[in-house]
Amino acid sequence: MQRPLIKVVGVSAAGKSTLAATLEQWGMHARCTSQEHSYVKDMWQKLHPPDILIFLHADLGTQLSRRPWGRYTEAGHREELERLAHALTHADLVIDTSPMTKQEVVRTVRRFLDDRHASNAQGNSPN
Repeated sequence: MQRPLIKVVGVSAAGKSTLAATLEQWGMHARCTSQEHSYVKDMWQKLHPPDILIFLHADLGTQLSRRPWGRYTEAGHREELERLAHALTHADLVIDTSPMTKQEVVRTVRRFLDDRHASNAQGNSPN
């Protein structure tokens, strides 16, 4: 049985890479898509359309706290959200990671995937 492709999109510093890496460690087929940097509104589905699309959001304050060296601005944040609008409307799961720890995000995603029977990972998810 082929593993479903899970794509993770969202604003910068929302936790996309961390989540995709965790899903891969669980034995899932997960990829980040840097849709927030693309002017092609549906780039996330152009190459290898996902079976599941997860959208991660973080507010500007969270972006700045997670990456203090970043040059995040209100205008830049709005631009990322505009570039992500198409993905947001098609997402299977949307999570605002701003108030959450990494562990809370991965637990939320794990519950969602388990409910959809999309999880084929071995072992337990991290706490």
